[in-house]
Amino acid sequence: ADLSDRLGYLNARNTLLALLELGVVPIVNENDVVAVDELEGTAFGDNDNLSGMVANLVDADLLVLLGDVAGLYTADPVKDKSARLIPRVDRIDEGIEHLAGGTRGRGIGGMVTKIQAARLATASGATVVIADGREQDLLMRLVKGESIGTLFPPATTKIESRKRWMLAGLATKGRLVVDKGAVVALKEQNRSLLPAGIKAVEGDFKRGDTVDIVGEAGERAACGISNYSSQELAVIKGARSDRIESLLGYGYGDEVVHRDNLVVL
Repeated sequence: ADLSDRLGYLNARNTLLALLELGVVPIVNENDVVAVDELEGTAFGDNDNLSGMVANLVDADLLVLLGDVAGLYTADPVKDKSARLIPRVDRIDEGIEHLAGGTRGRGIGGMVTKIQAARLATASGATVVIADGREQDLLMRLVKGESIGTLFPPATTKIESRKRWMLAGLATKGRLVVDKGAVVALKEQNRSLLPAGIKAVEGDFKRGDTVDIVGEAGERAACGISNYSSQELAVIKGARSDRIESLLGYGYGDEVVHRDNLVVL
């Protein structure tokens, strides 16, 4: 299914949930379950991000990401023997992303991709654990409540399906680069996005399309449904809301993205 399409997203969700109700455990893999030749130009990029997408898709309570390291460390444990395992991460910020370091190559799934998957899943209301897949009886021990690896608690309560679809990011048609004040208003004050806070408009999109909202350093702050097209926003960006009609000759409201159509990361 094309997950960037709302109907395709719902069809994929309904299929997976129906299989689970029948007692079937679906195996969803990016590139190597049935492929003879390695795939080029893959859609998701790696199985870590794909797992975050599936957790979002089925409204999962828990996502377990397994690799060959025990979890997220304070430094690279291979290079730094004093590196300590971080048992819990309450918020994925720039510091956590820095600790993740670089990816280890396609098909392996380095810590960077695991953190990306954890960001999506926790923002969807799931708990995430990153752990060493070689641990004995790992999944059973986790289910029993044992602390293993690095735990990422949910960043929010469960959110409605429409907002989970927006959060997945596959349907985004462009990006709005906003200033620090707008980021604070969105993330800490539950505000709508106004044109005054927009610094740049990237991509070609129509009114009603889903867009990413990023800070000036490129960090993803939110996503939502735009009330204005990219061409219209190129005209009104940086302007006060009371100037929209004079600049365009018409208006669709004071907000570029209303808070009801917004998902904060």
